[in-house]
Amino acid sequence: MKTAAEDRFFRRLRTALGHAPDLSRDATQLFAQGPSADELQMLDRIDGRSAADRRRLLERLIEAGTPINLRVVPVFDPAAAREGIAAVVAEKRPEWGEAKSVAAWRHPLIDRLGLEGALARRQVPLRITDPIAPGAGAGRECDRAQRDRQRAAVIASFIGVTGADFCLAETATLVLRNRPGQPRSVALVPSIHIAVITLDQVLADMKELFALLRWAERFRPEGLSNYMSLISGPSKTADIEATMVHGAHGPREVHLFVITG
Repeated sequence: MKTAAEDRFFRRLRTALGHAPDLSRDATQLFAQGPSADELQMLDRIDGRSAADRRRLLERLIEAGTPINLRVVPVFDPAAAREGIAAVVAEKRPEWGEAKSVAAWRHPLIDRLGLEGALARRQVPLRITDPIAPGAGAGRECDRAQRDRQRAAVIASFIGVTGADFCLAETATLVLRNRPGQPRSVALVPSIHIAVITLDQVLADMKELFALLRWAERFRPEGLSNYMSLISGPSKTADIEATMVHGAHGPREVHLFVITG
């Protein structure tokens, strides 16, 4: 039940929008109940993309990623992605300290890479962020202890490996939706972020992204309901003396491996 103050607020709001102050409209009048003709055409275009179309999108992505320091690496299969990631781990040095460790999402595509064996040969521990189910342990204190251990493992890692839901070729923007076992901290806390996607996850732009999430049947159950991170290259700022610095508020490097198949 609304209070008098809330009622006055909504009356003023409706008046400011040019509506009768006492008119309360049904939500179905405010939001589209189905895709527009343009959105339907867009969905058909996405579903009908040929291999050549997807290659052109990949070229656009590489071009857009260059000026923002997003390193896009096309690879043929998961094995090639695994070796590429292992090479980055071997080449790079931790920003703090000497010990190397890597955090990675529990994610179907990341699981297929077989990173644990490749990193073990280089004596680099891999810490997987397995889902923590509430009440799975001995109680709330045990759950909190598990979360604290997982958080500490992510903080100690100098590289974080994640999947992504999509990547937008127009702006070289990764789209990450967080789920159990896939915390955003893995993409934001380590000094280097490595993402792995397949070629069919590359979209043209934001319009395609929201058309898919809102209207495509395979995405509608989840829709736009959960948190979504949009990441365009490494963290950067020029606040101090207009000098560009990478890694101020997140990773200083972002690598994207695209499995082309």
